[in-house]
Amino acid sequence: MRHLAVPATVIAGALALTACGGSGDAKADLSVSSSYMPQPVSDMAAGFLTIANKGGAKDELTSVTSDAAGSVTVHRTVGQSMEEVKSLDVPAHGRLVFKSGGNHLMFENLKRKPKQGEKVTVELHFADSGPIKVEMPVKSATYNPANGH
Repeated sequence: MRHLAVPATVIAGALALTACGGSGDAKADLSVSSSYMPQPVSDMAAGFLTIANKGGAKDELTSVTSDAAGSVTVHRTVGQSMEEVKSLDVPAHGRLVFKSGGNHLMFENLKRKPKQGEKVTVELHFADSGPIKVEMPVKSATYNPANGH
């Protein structure tokens, strides 16, 4: 009987490790919150939101599209200047935050100026995850999410 005990233990251990899943099984689990667009005063507008990743793998925001604008670009702020980037990481078990003075979306060549109370539909595209559609509410031009005004 002792002869079978060692192989049985090895098989049980292998099965336990398989059930835990390897790093190949890790994937991003993305959701979006706190989205808004300050009411634009020109043919350009900014957009802000938070992308949360509850998954075990990072992903990248690679592009944003919207029928409301000719183009939507992704920007980050470095020091006192903003720069357009091709992508931004959404870390595993972390967040990618777009806020005034930091990362933000730029809507260029607006087809019309959305008014406070309306919503602008955007679609976020990622390197690994499927696209996410977001209904971005238009807030007052001076809206501050910290105080809700």
